[in-house]
Amino acid sequence: MDPAGPIRYASQNAAALIGYAQTRLTGVLLRDLFPEAAARRLIEQLGSIRQPQPTFIDTLYTASGRHFHLLAHFHDGHHILELEPAESEPPVSLHLLYDLMTTFMERLRPISDPAEAMDLSAREIRRITSFDRVLIYRFDHDWNGHVLAEDGHPDMASYNDLWFPASDIPRQARELYRLNRVRLVVNAGEAPAALLAHTATAGQPLDLTYASLRSLSPVHCEYLRNMGVCSSMSVSILSRERQLWGLITLHHRTPRRVSYQVRAACDFVAQSLSIHLDALEQRQELTERIRVKSLTTGLLAHMAKEERFIDGLRHNGSQLLQLVAASGAAVFFEGTSTLIGETPSEEVIGLLVDQLLVHGREGIFHTERLQEKFPHLDEFRNCPPGVLATSLSEVHRSYVLWFRPEVITTVKWGGDPRKPAEPDARGMRIHPRKSFDAWKETVRGRSRPWLAAEIEAAQDLRSAILTIVLRKAEEMAEMSEELQRSNRELEAFSYSVSHDLRAPFRHIVGYAQLLRESNAGRLDDRDQRYLEKIADSAQFAGTLVDNLLHFSQIGRTALRMRAVDMNLLVEEVRRDAVINLDSRQIEWRIAPMPNVFADPILLRLVWQNLVENALKYTRARDFTHIEIGADLREKETHFFIKDNGVGFDNAYRDKLFGIFQRLHRMEDYEGTGIGLANVRRIIARHGGRTWAEGEIDRGAIFWFSLPNRGELEK
Repeated sequence: MDPAGPIRYASQNAAALIGYAQTRLTGVLLRDLFPEAAARRLIEQLGSIRQPQPTFIDTLYTASGRHFHLLAHFHDGHHILELEPAESEPPVSLHLLYDLMTTFMERLRPISDPAEAMDLSAREIRRITSFDRVLIYRFDHDWNGHVLAEDGHPDMASYNDLWFPASDIPRQARELYRLNRVRLVVNAGEAPAALLAHTATAGQPLDLTYASLRSLSPVHCEYLRNMGVCSSMSVSILSRERQLWGLITLHHRTPRRVSYQVRAACDFVAQSLSIHLDALEQRQELTERIRVKSLTTGLLAHMAKEERFIDGLRHNGSQLLQLVAASGAAVFFEGTSTLIGETPSEEVIGLLVDQLLVHGREGIFHTERLQEKFPHLDEFRNCPPGVLATSLSEVHRSYVLWFRPEVITTVKWGGDPRKPAEPDARGMRIHPRKSFDAWKETVRGRSRPWLAAEIEAAQDLRSAILTIVLRKAEEMAEMSEELQRSNRELEAFSYSVSHDLRAPFRHIVGYAQLLRESNAGRLDDRDQRYLEKIADSAQFAGTLVDNLLHFSQIGRTALRMRAVDMNLLVEEVRRDAVINLDSRQIEWRIAPMPNVFADPILLRLVWQNLVENALKYTRARDFTHIEIGADLREKETHFFIKDNGVGFDNAYRDKLFGIFQRLHRMEDYEGTGIGLANVRRIIARHGGRTWAEGEIDRGAIFWFSLPNRGELEK
């Protein structure tokens, strides 16, 4: 209402309460209700109020001898004036309330146990108000209320440690409790007075969100009566984010009114308790953050020491579990998983990672009710319900997952929380429960919740790992740039070698031949041998230069991948290799081999080197046996060539594929020592491996692997 204008809304009983002659106050001016001086002062006081929270402004004495406390607030464009009948006993003085509050704060300050702080607050509020029972309860994530402290008359039923379902205080009511911190119900059995509107404002409802005298819903009044409560008061406890943390609820068996000053004192206690609990919680969070920061630093140090940073996590499982107080963990990175502690199977972990990817859950995912998150997946039925997961890559399928086991708990509800519809005179209607005796429920499928500090620890670890990966990528980019520069220099060197070395070697061979021919009659046998050695050495050096150039080009040549018929390729290589070996007895056993996806030109060079080596190192045998075949595996195919030649000492097998590495004398077996190095380089470029096994004078077997086409396409 406009303080100087007509009253737009008024309760139906307002006129009778103040002794006004007419039956309703709507349309009446304030100055016509009270003496001139009192009316003028009231209008001035109302005009200065602009906040939504009710404020005590004056005490009104009527001609009939009654007096009222006047509360006023401003909301939604209206000044709202409330008249509360004053207490019959003398009002509590502000001086006394101040002494009560300072004493309470002195007793609260040294308390470090939240439960003790709430017990003290419940006792203090009951002492201030003289209500029969005071409860303090906190809301959980699902808005169920858990009674954590109680102070009450011995004759009153105890609700301590009981739970009350979220349906007792619906979402709309919780929002009202958040906005209007203190609500008093003097008499739950008293019929509410209707709110009347002036003709000019008819059809425009008045928002009474912040009003102290706003009545409760009939269901809630019935709820209180079923508890044996006639009068109640609630004081909201807000968190530092101004969200509803919990409630302080007061119950009295008979009608009871408390003054605005006492209600303000109770609000002070509630907010002081909130600040104190918040400080204790922040202290605990700080201690926990220090602990997890220390563990995170240790894990990062371990990762820095490892050649592959992810091994720093895999090799320090106990610290990884301690980081978030988990019973199990899985490091899922680059297609492989490492399981630590109590975890589900690798298949279930892979399915869980798939779900995180499909549902677009990036960064951090956490739940203590996994089965409720994915009720359609039977594979998660036996999985630990507590899961905390963090992705390790923005593009790859890499995660660290932590697990917590199921914690079976028994919840004691304040009566059966179910609310069946019951018929009454108006039809089917939800009624509040009539009994509040403890009703026990066993809760399964939940783990201990993840703390904020634990979730932040997972986020910090993720950020650190992504930083490492980014730094590695930058280092790889720098190395790639340096490698490109080196390759350009190598190409220039190769050109120089081709031009500046190959020609002189050809000249040496040519002039040696000319010298031998022009002096054929004058050179003795020794001179002829010298010239022959010069020509052979120069020719070998030229061949070595050619092979070196070929080796360097293999590393730079782009792969031209296509399907290759391995059986046909091996047969062509075998046929070319034995053209001039008709005098040798050779038995070939070539088993059918699968097709592969590779560069056919480079793969031909692999088989040429391997087949020629097998023929070379078996030529001293009267009978040569060479076997070629393949072994198909899940992700790759192993190819082999086996001979019955001179073999080699298996202790030196790792040297075979190195450039210029030879295990036999050049005088016995010709070659430059580059052939097997070419084989290794070609197979490595295809994503495969090379290895060999041998025994002196009992032959050798050479292996190489190629990824199956499905693996290449992943």
